[in-house]
Amino acid sequence: MALHTVRVAAEQLGVAYSTLKRWVHTGHVRTSRTEGGHHRISDNEIDRLLARQQPEGRRRRTVPDVDESLDGLSARNRLHGFIDEVRIDGLLAQIRMRVGDQSLTAVITADAVRALKLRRGDDALAIIKSTEVMIARAGSPGRQRKRMRG
Repeated sequence: MALHTVRVAAEQLGVAYSTLKRWVHTGHVRTSRTEGGHHRISDNEIDRLLARQQPEGRRRRTVPDVDESLDGLSARNRLHGFIDEVRIDGLLAQIRMRVGDQSLTAVITADAVRALKLRRGDDALAIIKSTEVMIARAGSPGRQRKRMRG
């Protein structure tokens, strides 16, 4: 697996260097770092980004559609993302996923991590089935606006 500089990857993707650099810093692009702290982008990541840029009709289909493989599952809250971190401690593991520009943390068994062969950088799907969902207002509580009815 070849690793490329951000500038070379930007040329391959057909985007500006500054655009790709922004994507790297906002977490939309997975990179590895050199000892000097420079970002390097793998061929696999470039392929993933190229696939996202292609029109729907031309997109390559390398794996079955996730929704098709989970048709028999009752949970409908499915978040597509990639694994940012895997920590295993004894019987449990903590998985941190990046979903867009948000982070999601799940605690699952270490056996499940091994069985699924979960690694940092893998594409993943968070399936949420819960009887309780909490909602909070974004921003500071002092600035809450009431909706006008009219």
